[in-house]
Amino acid sequence: MSSDLFSLVGRVAVVSGAAQGLGQATALALAHHGADLVLVDRNRSGADATGERIRALGRRAIASGADVSDPDAIDELFRQVDAEFGRVDFLGNIAGDGHLAQPEDLAIEDLHRVFQNLVVGRFAMCQQAGRRMLAQGRGSILNIGSVASATALGRGHIAYSMAMGAVLQMTRELSTEWSHRGVRVNCVTPAQVVNPGLTARMQADPSLEARFLRGIPAGRLGQPGDIMGLAVFLASDASSWITGAIIPLDGGNLAMNAGGTPGHESRGVQSFLPEKK
Repeated sequence: MSSDLFSLVGRVAVVSGAAQGLGQATALALAHHGADLVLVDRNRSGADATGERIRALGRRAIASGADVSDPDAIDELFRQVDAEFGRVDFLGNIAGDGHLAQPEDLAIEDLHRVFQNLVVGRFAMCQQAGRRMLAQGRGSILNIGSVASATALGRGHIAYSMAMGAVLQMTRELSTEWSHRGVRVNCVTPAQVVNPGLTARMQADPSLEARFLRGIPAGRLGQPGDIMGLAVFLASDASSWITGAIIPLDGGNLAMNAGGTPGHESRGVQSFLPEKK
């Protein structure tokens, strides 16, 4: 099999959330395979630092502090992409803020804000990238959803889960509308991936990590680097007939029944089946 199957040489990728976590890991993986990058993050200094690492690989990279919840800022971002590169081949649609609140306490303005961040902003990014991809007859979009796109988390996640459910359906609709014109749209749904926000929550509640691990048969939390191979795959010709897919990145979380027991916890558990005579 030719190594060119995963080559991204000559392609331009726009990645949001590129200062850290999944966004940074995605951007670095794409650069290692030859892509030039547009790095988007409100943490502009963090995006600049990612850009320095990419330029050290011999790739082009520009950074933007655009707010990807603001359609006007997104419009300006893509005008900058046009001026600098003249094309978009891949969108890593990753950045976006949630909000924790119990359903009975959730303020409607906070619900609107979460939908603006995670649904309206993500759609505007898809729309701007998609217009350019449609004009050139090819392109790939990776939307980041969550296990909360399809299952309930509780713990005050209602606004986040509602929004992530919309991201999943947005992906299916865009794929259905655009795939015959050469633009593929897929959604990756992570479980708990270690980042500064999750780390702070686990420090505040020492029982939280163990609770997460009970639902992850792989026996560990996710790390940002876990997305790297998947991002390259979806950006490259290796996935040319994959579109509209909802791809878990969750250590087996969604596959396990709520009453299941992960293998790393099952030692010593006796079978409920009667002993054979």
